[in-house]
Amino acid sequence: MKPLHFVGLVLLLAGSVALRANPVITAEFIYEKAPHPQCHASTIVETEQKRMVAAWFGGTREKHPDVGIWVSRLENGRWTPGVEVANGVQADGTRHPTWNPVLFQPRGAPLMLFYKVGPSPQTWWGMVRTSTDGGRTWSEARRLPNGILGPIKNKPVQLADGTILSPTSNETDERPSKWTVHFERSSDGGRTWTATPPLHDGVAISAIQPSILFHDRIGGSKLQALGRTRQGKVFTLSSDDAGRTGSPIALLDVPNPSSGTDAVTLQDGRHLLIYNPVPKGRTPLVIAVSRDGREWKPVVTLEDQPGEYSYPAIIQTSDGRVHATYTWKRERVKHVVLDPAKL
Repeated sequence: MKPLHFVGLVLLLAGSVALRANPVITAEFIYEKAPHPQCHASTIVETEQKRMVAAWFGGTREKHPDVGIWVSRLENGRWTPGVEVANGVQADGTRHPTWNPVLFQPRGAPLMLFYKVGPSPQTWWGMVRTSTDGGRTWSEARRLPNGILGPIKNKPVQLADGTILSPTSNETDERPSKWTVHFERSSDGGRTWTATPPLHDGVAISAIQPSILFHDRIGGSKLQALGRTRQGKVFTLSSDDAGRTGSPIALLDVPNPSSGTDAVTLQDGRHLLIYNPVPKGRTPLVIAVSRDGREWKPVVTLEDQPGEYSYPAIIQTSDGRVHATYTWKRERVKHVVLDPAKL
């Protein structure tokens, strides 16, 4: 073989290996067995002590009054057994289901666990607990102020000035039913909150469960929200003033089966979106990458077999790795760690 041909073959093979490189470092279930038959809506966070904590809601089934919020910690390479840390028991003894926990670690402050309590998404209210020991113990539950729901499904972000900005949404019983996106913000570490009005009419595009991406720098003021709709595609809207106002909402050319998504801006400026890339159903589950938040390229398939793989959460930790959790057939929570250099 001529030398140049040999070099060309080596480069071709090297390129093929790069294309086939698997970004998944580990994939595991957070638990194999649990006291609750079903689970959903997981969330994951890195604490200030560089430890991983995950949470989800679990019970007989979604909407059942026995559904509570369960937490597990990654210690010495293994997830601790899940512990129920919140439920919907009221002072008069009645019990409502809990929904959509969201873990968030502010800078230099206690770990926060947001969740919802109530009979339905149209009637639920926001709650929060905090932990000063990385999720081992939790404060008493505190109800958020009227009109403040907290992050509906996906994590808040913290701006450069310390402001906590929550991506949130509302579902109404009006006819026609409206799904609207808005932002909630706190400049005092979560003690008080303000909310924007709905950022769209909720009818032409019915959108909920936003995630926040950064388009100048992480913690900056140029933001993009994207997430779930009833229109068969992922929505997008932008803000140049750190979420005080938003651009007109629009649909991306990214399929969405009216199922939860999540997204994150990486340290290198790229964006990741984890979602079901189909107009109907909740399989497969993939991760896509984008430079501009509008053109998305699927780069890894996490699940593609029959069943439900849904309601994902995705973050990047201080070591640069990407962590994702998601519902696995409503039976378990799966945790995947990825190398972003291979995405």
